[in-house]
Amino acid sequence: MKPKNIIMTGGSGRFAQVFKKIKTKNNIFYPTKKTMDITNINSIEKYIKKINPNYLIHCAALSRPMDLHEKNINDSISRNIIGTCNIVKVCNQEKIKLIYFSTNYVYAGTRGNYKENDPVKPINNYALSKLGGECAVQMYKNSLILRICMSEKPFIHNKAFSDVETNFMYHEDFAKHLLKLIDKKGIINIGGPKQKVFKFAKKTNPLVKAVSAKKVLGKNFPLKQSMNINKYLKIIKK
Repeated sequence: MKPKNIIMTGGSGRFAQVFKKIKTKNNIFYPTKKTMDITNINSIEKYIKKINPNYLIHCAALSRPMDLHEKNINDSISRNIIGTCNIVKVCNQEKIKLIYFSTNYVYAGTRGNYKENDPVKPINNYALSKLGGECAVQMYKNSLILRICMSEKPFIHNKAFSDVETNFMYHEDFAKHLLKLIDKKGIINIGGPKQKVFKFAKKTNPLVKAVSAKKVLGKNFPLKQSMNINKYLKIIKK
């Protein structure tokens, strides 16, 4: 098959640095904020017309520390919501397949095993900002939303929750499967096996200390954040 042109926004970000190591015959471009500013639609149009991509994988986002989204909602809105809306507009205009990186935090996190068609109830402002982006992406039918739960390897924090159950996986584990998904549409949950965060972290960071989210963040913090990832597993096993 003829190699495809693929743009991955957030070219200097954590996931892009890992993905650059994946071998592929496709032509992949990694614009940085300086090269393509997602908050400026003219900047996006200019770069996209230069590359003429078949796919755009939208990873660029304001993520952590999470309290940034509480302290500076303007920046969160500009980059995660308006920036994504700009990306959707240009992809629609140029008929480009869009793949959007969202988060498992859009689910309420109170019962676990969330399926793609379950109701959403974002657990914090970061999740609200990502869901805001999702709303625009869902309006564009030539798109795929990936609700992802992943982290750097090794686990970088010195503490991990012993009472939060989720689907963490490492960037490296997802990077090798991403291109198998890009022709899909709709929503796919992405993550690893269901387990407590501390158990996941301990495998690559033996010095990590266990802490209770319930004690640190309060009794209302959602402890069952796991997703049903059967749809994802079925695709990557083919």
